[in-house]
Amino acid sequence: METKEYIPFEATHPGFVLKEELQARGIKQKEFALDIDMQPTMLNELIKEKRAITAEIALSLEKALDIPADFWMRFQAGYELDCARIKERNIRKTQQIEIWALIKQFVPVSIFEKRGILTNSLSENISRIWEIFEVKSVTELEASFLSNKKIAFYKKSEKLTNDQQNIFAWSKLAHWSAKPVTPSQFQIQNKEEIIAQLKTLYRQNVDVISGTKKILNDNGIKFLIIEKFKQSPIDGYSFWSVNNPAMVLTLRKKNLDNFTFSVMHELGHIFEHLQPNHDEDFLDIEYPEAELNEKEIEANLFANNCFIDNSTWQMFLDQNSRFNYETTDRNIKILADSLKIHSSIIFGRYSYETKQFKIKTTIDRTIN
Repeated sequence: METKEYIPFEATHPGFVLKEELQARGIKQKEFALDIDMQPTMLNELIKEKRAITAEIALSLEKALDIPADFWMRFQAGYELDCARIKERNIRKTQQIEIWALIKQFVPVSIFEKRGILTNSLSENISRIWEIFEVKSVTELEASFLSNKKIAFYKKSEKLTNDQQNIFAWSKLAHWSAKPVTPSQFQIQNKEEIIAQLKTLYRQNVDVISGTKKILNDNGIKFLIIEKFKQSPIDGYSFWSVNNPAMVLTLRKKNLDNFTFSVMHELGHIFEHLQPNHDEDFLDIEYPEAELNEKEIEANLFANNCFIDNSTWQMFLDQNSRFNYETTDRNIKILADSLKIHSSIIFGRYSYETKQFKIKTTIDRTIN
């Protein structure tokens, strides 16, 4: 870290002060050299800041100008200290520039800058990166990046580039952002009550995001929205943060049905998979042809069952195997009313499971 002590941009040599003093008194350099018994060339070197003031010279200046020798010696010592500090600062700045260039190989700093996470101070930015990524050097940053299991698990899409760096950075930012949040104490036995409160909120579809945050925070679950980084198709992330589980969403798809499924999916991880003080976490990334592991499948089932049981759903699919703009929309609304859930939740699941993503509907999927 940079010292808080003031370091001038340029050190002021005592010869500069002597030159100003002689000019102010109208004394010529040759005459003054004679007055203090000094070679004119030596005095000129002093004034041109090429020679230091010694104790002997300081005494001579005291006698000739009535300026204490201590002043000149302190000025010389201050000049030398400033020169040393400036040199150290420049070396440190060069090192910081080199470190920053290496950091940029693993961190999408341009995204961090746009999000207002970084400042105009290079030293502060390096410290901020160490804090977010929980490392102390570029070597540790590289090791953390290369050993990141969340990145290695998912297939890399041929259509995406540089996604590993962005996904890694987003996940670290999620942890860093969640750390200072202080919700109530988490009680795992409150699962059914939490789900019931969320279902009521989503059916009403009023202040959904702020309402979700309040319900989850009141029940000990940290909830944050962090916009996804480019080329990183993240939907949600659940992990243990200090003394509470945390859920971070991206709102990558800004529809009520997508939002509610993401929340319930992450709740599935929180209630069924997360363990206090364990490193395991669940980063949900949508990659084409990605293979889901067992826990991701379980979280999907948890999310679906929060709204509608499997037998009821299968019956609905059998009755609406072929989409009809009028009858299917009507049947969706009827089922939603009977289950007391928002109709967009059923429509979203229907279009996803039947792979009909472009079907028209009168159902409003807007998240309010």
